[in-house]
Amino acid sequence: MRTNDFNYELPQELIAQEPLENRDSSRMLVLKLSNGKIEHSSFKRLPFYLEKEDLLVLNNTKVLPARLLGHRKDTGGRVEFLLLHPATGENSWEVLCSPGKKVLPGNIIIFGNGELEAVVLDIKESGARLVRFFSSVALEEVLGELGHIPLPPYIKKRLPDAERYQTVYGQMEGSAAAHTAGLHFTPSIFECLQEKGVDWTYLTLHIGIDTFRPVKAEYVQDHDMHSEHFELTHVAAEKINTARDKGKKVVAVGTTCCRVLETMGDDNGKVKAGRGETDIFIYPGYHFKMVDALITNFHLPRSTLLMLVSAFAGREKILEAYQEAIKQRYRFFSFGDVMLII
Repeated sequence: MRTNDFNYELPQELIAQEPLENRDSSRMLVLKLSNGKIEHSSFKRLPFYLEKEDLLVLNNTKVLPARLLGHRKDTGGRVEFLLLHPATGENSWEVLCSPGKKVLPGNIIIFGNGELEAVVLDIKESGARLVRFFSSVALEEVLGELGHIPLPPYIKKRLPDAERYQTVYGQMEGSAAAHTAGLHFTPSIFECLQEKGVDWTYLTLHIGIDTFRPVKAEYVQDHDMHSEHFELTHVAAEKINTARDKGKKVVAVGTTCCRVLETMGDDNGKVKAGRGETDIFIYPGYHFKMVDALITNFHLPRSTLLMLVSAFAGREKILEAYQEAIKQRYRFFSFGDVMLII
């Protein structure tokens, strides 16, 4: 299976540069798994497509203020860090650096007025730097003061309110990118779901920056899938298994939830609690064990996320739906509109 099989042409003006004023005002393309038919709807009508005791599974991760602007102690040269994930060792992280070629082991980087310093320990094979931070207060606290929310590279417009790149239900800080399928939810949507008798639960998967990177391998199966940290609690696992026992739909809100559910699910359609790292790579040919329906944004060409939704609904159906979305001028990517595959 070739990576180019998951390519499509997107007019640049359809890449949403800012969120809608009201989160739940997004358009929603509904793709029916039973017959491949497409409906044009709105996210506010989500409860209409669900039944009593169906279960939504949402990712309660929050985006870390992972972008740090500083300077080299020796030369004063500007340096930008993007925190990727914690590494072994106290206050040690893997980070992307800009300008990368000038940040070398032994360099000391100063942030703010010296409230935070970092020493570069090593250069990883990927080009990322291994660094150790030093501060007089907890790293989380100083990041809250000095860090900035990183936006995807395709968003060129400044975001005045950083909370618009967070979900209304996020709790567990640790992602380098937003759980974008969840950006459409509002308290009023949850109220409508509750009135319908639809239930929900949460898991955690901290999203890495690799989620934006297109697959470069010529063949899909040759791609080296990135790993992300997750946690699925006993409470959530029990809710999911109960819904399946009742014959109700388990609806993954976002590809992140889908990855965790499929990682922790068994061949009998049961999920177990746990935490760890998942590098599951889902592409066409994969047999889904846990997910009955999927709420997801529109994804980048040649991306692992597009491959996942293609595995769920069929590559031809997904690409046809994307062409219809382009024709109807849907908004794409992080701040864009949404799909319900059901």
